[in-house]
Amino acid sequence: MASKLSLSSTLSLPNSAAKIPRLGFGVYKSPANVCVQSCLTSFKAGYRHIDTAQYYANEEQVGRAVKESGIPRSELYLTTKILSAGSDADETYKSIVESVKKMDDRPDGYVDLFLIHNASSSADRTKLMWQALEKAKEEGKIKDIGVSNAGKKHIEGMKSYAKVWPPAVNQIELHPWNQQREAVSYCQSQGIVVEAYCPLVRNRKADDETLNSVAKKYNKSTAQILVRYCLQKDWVPLPKSDTPSRIEANADLYDFEIEAKDMETLDALDEGGKGALVMAVDN
Repeated sequence: MASKLSLSSTLSLPNSAAKIPRLGFGVYKSPANVCVQSCLTSFKAGYRHIDTAQYYANEEQVGRAVKESGIPRSELYLTTKILSAGSDADETYKSIVESVKKMDDRPDGYVDLFLIHNASSSADRTKLMWQALEKAKEEGKIKDIGVSNAGKKHIEGMKSYAKVWPPAVNQIELHPWNQQREAVSYCQSQGIVVEAYCPLVRNRKADDETLNSVAKKYNKSTAQILVRYCLQKDWVPLPKSDTPSRIEANADLYDFEIEAKDMETLDALDEGGKGALVMAVDN
């Protein structure tokens, strides 16, 4: 299966006609003055999936890049995330609508995927945000809704009130040193697509001996190995860079396949929760 992957490969989402591109482009900490150009570079390299968030403060720039690209909106996949609930349902809903307008200001504009940025912080706040997302989904402002940083118990806890369940996606930190196997296994058993943030480990493992030995074998960069590893795990990686050559290289992943024994070598790097840069979820 893995050898048949291409830049246009997609995954099906639960209870949805939509498909999500298997490779995304992250814009965390991409400053407003460079975010537009980075997105345009990613489009030229073949990416069709951009992942942003209210917290990143560059939703508007992503929307501008979409316009400037000239690519039909229907061919692009845009994700954002709600950072926190408002004081009530109306305020929470308005926050979501504002994000949609920033990214697609057409009268019938929409976002493909809207996530709760931290679904593990508060059950009550998660409920408020989820119900607001469901409303926006019903109105066609959002195609699919999901969560981020959620463990099994958080997703199971949503069953009591969610009209839309399971979430389409759970975006969590994933790379060889933090594989979150329990959360991944649970999500995949429910049909929930698993997205990997920090797939490049923020370059902190660039000197890792094991990673470098695998990269040398395939004549690839360590970043290319890490992103390809995610793809072969059936995760949706979201590599981030503002360097044009790296943006291009991080999408140049389809002329090789990591052999099973080398995947096992990378699997053996897992440090559990200790390997997380941001957070490992509580299941």
